Amino acid sequence: MIAEPDLGAIVRARSETFLRNHRTTAAQRKALRAIGACRTPALGGQRQQCDRCGQEHIQWHSCRNRACPRCGAAARARWLEARQGELLPVPYFHVVFTVPETLNVLALHAPRVFYDLLFRAAGGALVDVAQSRLDIRPGCLCVLHTWGQTLTLHPHIHCVVPGGGFSHGRQWRSVAKSTFFLPVTVLSRRFRSLLIRSLRAAWREGTLKLPEHVLADALALDLLLARAAATDWVVYCKPPFGGPQQVLAYLANYTHRIAISNSRIVSFDGERVGFRYRDYAHGNAEKLLTLDVDEFLRRFLLHVLPPRLVRIRYYGFLANRTRARSIDLARQMIGGRFHPPVPPPSTDDHRCPRCGTGTLRVVGLVPAERPPPSPEDSL
Repeated sequence: MIAEPDLGAIVRARSETFLRNHRTTAAQRKALRAIGACRTPALGGQRQQCDRCGQEHIQWHSCRNRACPRCGAAARARWLEARQGELLPVPYFHVVFTVPETLNVLALHAPRVFYDLLFRAAGGALVDVAQSRLDIRPGCLCVLHTWGQTLTLHPHIHCVVPGGGFSHGRQWRSVAKSTFFLPVTVLSRRFRSLLIRSLRAAWREGTLKLPEHVLADALALDLLLARAAATDWVVYCKPPFGGPQQVLAYLANYTHRIAISNSRIVSFDGERVGFRYRDYAHGNAEKLLTLDVDEFLRRFLLHVLPPRLVRIRYYGFLANRTRARSIDLARQMIGGRFHPPVPPPSTDDHRCPRCGTGTLRVVGLVPAERPPPSPEDSL
């Protein structure tokens, strides 16, 4: 039994056996190699010395793979710093779009196409319904999550939406802070319509390709989509955030989150992995789930995205091409002075762990024990 288990230790102990017995993609294999090597002698490191007490430390290099739970803090801090200058002095809403489990087969076998269309349908639904119901062009930031609390495949889009938008491009119209922004039933139906329609079009155009053992012909896909369309899709809108500072704190928790953090893993005995999860069906109660290590790794790898698939996207007046200009215009129309909030503080990795007051300075390098992962491993 490992005293303080983490994903890296599990991968180092069992990934080779897992890879011999299971079919995986190149991206999944690269992720396992990177996570197993992260912050170990395999990637080398830096010799650091405290400028106060003189104690030497070794800081092992990180893998920078976006599926790694030990990496991403620096990227998140940079991203949040850029976003703080884009927030508006208005309430913000949190809208979540989910799809029925019937469509998981498409996410599993054609993730790049499916997730692209999922983004477009969620962003399109928000823009369309806000235009038709409120006569405004809204803006939204959308983040893809693919997991449920027990690491099962559960694709959904989290959206952060400013409480207002441009009306006919001539004025800013705010949304009352006490409302839930847009009717979720209408959002759900529009989202369903857009995604089903785009999936059918992608199949006709040949961009949505699936293995024959999954879907052999158009009739099979038609039946699958008809079954999905016959159900109610879950879209929900939470009460508005209090303001930009709360939005920034939320983004810090959600934008760069991965399927499981090391803090949730509580046990690993070489054969089975135990981890905490929240049971939303029973009042958000925290429970413990134990899985065979191969099943744990299989579930984790469901959430390794294809290389270069962007998992944070913008729509409406926050779209990349117009975002800076739209934000400046919105602030002029809203009026008043606005002081961008400060991002949540990051952990200071340069403080000496021995004396707690000195600063660690790099005094030398430690060579890697093996060649580092290829550049694709960091995608």
